Amino acid sequence: MAKIIITLLLSLTLFSQTFPATGEEAPTFLKSVKPNPMTHRTEKLSHFRFYWHDTLTGSNPTSITIIPPASNITSNTAFGQVNMIDDPLTEKPEPGSKLLGRAQGFYGLASQEEVGLLMAMNFVFSTGKYSGSTLTVLGRNLVFEKVREMPVVGGSGVFRFARGYVKINTYSSDNKTRNAVVEYNVYVLHF
Repeated sequence: MAKIIITLLLSLTLFSQTFPATGEEAPTFLKSVKPNPMTHRTEKLSHFRFYWHDTLTGSNPTSITIIPPASNITSNTAFGQVNMIDDPLTEKPEPGSKLLGRAQGFYGLASQEEVGLLMAMNFVFSTGKYSGSTLTVLGRNLVFEKVREMPVVGGSGVFRFARGYVKINTYSSDNKTRNAVVEYNVYVLHF
C-alpha cells in the first residue's frame, strides 16, 4: 500500500512538472490558485488551555477498547491495544465545568517497554468563534512523563493551515479504572 501511494505521488509530481515544460496544457485535475487567499491575512499565535477527560468506566464511557492488547507479547504496557475516543474538553478540570468541545479519534499503546501512546485526534470545538472548527493532533505521548509534547498537524474552519504543538500533563488519574483528566496547553499558528 505504501509503495502504491509513493508511486502515485511521484507520478503526480512528474505529471505536474512535465506538462508546462512541453507546452501542453496542464491536466484538468490540476489548477493553480492565484492569488493566494492567505497573503492578505496576518498569521497569529493562539494559546488555548483546556482539560481532556478520558473515561473508560461507567454507563457512558468516552474511551472504548476496539483492539485488545497483544496476547502473544510479554509486556506490561498493553502493547497493541487501541482505544477509540470521544472525550469531552472542558474549561476547568471538574467534569461539570463548561464544555468547550470534544477530542475525537484514537490512541494506541505503541511501545513494548513503556506506556507510550500513538495519538491521532481532532479537537472539535463547539463554543464561541471557534465553534465548528477543528485542530488535528498526531504524535507520541509517554503517559508517565510529567510534561509531554505532541504536534498540531492541521485544522479546519478558523484553523485552516494551522500548525503548532500541545504540551500536556496529567491533572489526575485513577490506577484502578484508568480514567484520567489531562491538562492541554495548545499553541497554534493560524490565520
